Amino acid sequence: MTVAPGDLEAVALTLRLSAITTVLLLLLGVPLAWWLSRWRSRWRHLLEVLVTLPLVLPPTVLGFYLLLLFSPNFPAGRLLAKVVGGPLVFSFSGLVVASVIYSLPFMVQPLLGAFFQGGQRLSHAAATLGVPPAAALLHVVLPACRPAVISACALTFAHTLGEFGVVLMIGGSIPGETQLVSIALYHHVEALEYGAAHRLALLLFGLSTTLLLAARWLASARGGAAAGRHTGEAAVQGAVWK
Repeated sequence: MTVAPGDLEAVALTLRLSAITTVLLLLLGVPLAWWLSRWRSRWRHLLEVLVTLPLVLPPTVLGFYLLLLFSPNFPAGRLLAKVVGGPLVFSFSGLVVASVIYSLPFMVQPLLGAFFQGGQRLSHAAATLGVPPAAALLHVVLPACRPAVISACALTFAHTLGEFGVVLMIGGSIPGETQLVSIALYHHVEALEYGAAHRLALLLFGLSTTLLLAARWLASARGGAAAGRHTGEAAVQGAVWK
């Protein structure tokens, strides 16, 4: 199966965007999910709704408002352009910011569920033994919730692979700059180039399936959630001696 050079460029750009988005959301999603699981306020439900909103909001709606937000005609757009060193509209930097916002629930929701199920019990046990909250999260809760962390990263990466509406609104379709696989696939279908479209669709299907299967295997390789709980309980004792 031969893929055109332009399509290979779109594949490489998509993989780069997915990797950057997953790393950024892992750094952002872990503390956010941990804070939400421990926050006792009526406003927590509102914040959870805002985090979950990209799951149900039409991508074109989110893309339209992000397009307005990133516009240099708005103060927020000018501020963001200064932070990233250039305009966000029709740029790879804009795709990264939009993807982080759009894929946020795919990282936070699995982590939040795991923290609610077992993380709170382990953190309370660590606190009674004098383990600081940050050490409890890093050395106790996260090792115990490893399956959820792996699943969250896999879902985030796979979701970013298939983004279309948001990234098209923000980045357009500039070859080598903002043209992702999903957009290249759409152009092939629009031009009735079904052979090229089939190759890209099959590539996306294979990547997503392989990624999710690998994540499931990694999550269950050490006995799944039950093994994670035993690991966390042992880590509580180990963290006391650190």
